[in-house]
Amino acid sequence: MFKTLEELQKIVKDKKHKKKLVLAVSQDSQSLGAINDAYKAGVIEPVLIGSKSETERLISEAGYDFSGVTIIDESNIEKAVEKAVKMVSNHEAEILMKGKVGTPVLLKAVLNRKWGLRTGRLLSHFALFEISTYHKLIAITDVAMNIAPNLSDKIQIVNNSVGFLNKMGIAKPKIAVLGAIEMVNENMQATMDAALLSKMNQRDQIRNCVIDGPLAFDNAVSFESAKAKGIKSEVAGDTDLLLMPDIEVGNVLYKTLVFFAKAKVASIILGAQAPIVLTSRSDSEESKCNSILLAAIGG
Repeated sequence: MFKTLEELQKIVKDKKHKKKLVLAVSQDSQSLGAINDAYKAGVIEPVLIGSKSETERLISEAGYDFSGVTIIDESNIEKAVEKAVKMVSNHEAEILMKGKVGTPVLLKAVLNRKWGLRTGRLLSHFALFEISTYHKLIAITDVAMNIAPNLSDKIQIVNNSVGFLNKMGIAKPKIAVLGAIEMVNENMQATMDAALLSKMNQRDQIRNCVIDGPLAFDNAVSFESAKAKGIKSEVAGDTDLLLMPDIEVGNVLYKTLVFFAKAKVASIILGAQAPIVLTSRSDSEESKCNSILLAAIGG
């Protein structure tokens, strides 16, 4: 059971293989700072693709030692992204990271049918939180990719997340499917989906995890709250993964934990050929470094 994001370094270092990370559009100071930290920690071997002059200027101003790091000069943003994605699809790199480029431009390249990173699976966002008031790391999905996932989408989102949690060494993660209430209500689709996911898990249609739902947020993360409401659940109070009903709930919870609870977070995109570090402009340098560390587990 992991309590801090820093503990994840052990998983990466135990593999005794530095993951090659390619940064698409490298003239981005925060991304370079995060890469510098991960590089010094011995987690990654970076390749930087973008404006070489701008990238070298930012490296010099920050005082980073990137000697030996490959910098590929490409000032055209779309071409820089294409080169980065092709490196991953050609197995020349194991992690893709977004630099100074808009998310739609990067995802368009990732989903390119000829040389992109498609797998046939749904792309989904996976965030892992270190929260001082919770007894272990807790993951949340999906807060950034899928707007209003239906049952089929949620199955794929769960499978993406379970596969990753298994790589982290959590053999049977406990998943809480969130709703506003703990009871199934035919007028509340989130509760209907939750009940179906739970039953599918019981019948081995969704494997390598334990799913319960619908659970309200308090019951999912607090054993005392679940006990007070008479809820008997293997998941309640010991959740590893919170499955969001939609992107709006997920996005609000994500930002509430970061800005109000001062939680530490790492986040990546799953479902492509390789993990994608696709952080927000508002994410801190520390969060981006944590995200690289997280990607290195699955890369």
